[in-house]
Amino acid sequence: MNTAVIAVIISAAGLLIAFVSLLHNSKKENKDEGKDKGSMMSDIGYIKAGVDDLKRDTKDNSKRINVLIERISRNEESTKQAHKRIDEVNKKIKEQ
Repeated sequence: MNTAVIAVIISAAGLLIAFVSLLHNSKKENKDEGKDKGSMMSDIGYIKAGVDDLKRDTKDNSKRINVLIERISRNEESTKQAHKRIDEVNKKIKEQ
């Protein structure tokens, strides 16, 4: 009978140790999972900020390009007028 009682006590102790170990590992897994999620959220925030910066830069570049397009158009018009005047001056010179 002593052996049976000892066996039951050892089994109960084994179950208790297994249960405590399970709780401990579960808490550790939850803690590690929380760290991983926090790290991922931080990385996502960093990426989002980078994308926002790129959008801002793209808008600024678009504005600059539009200004340059306008300036080029004005330059082309001015060049056409200058060529017409030069042609007129050449024509007058040839007539004289």
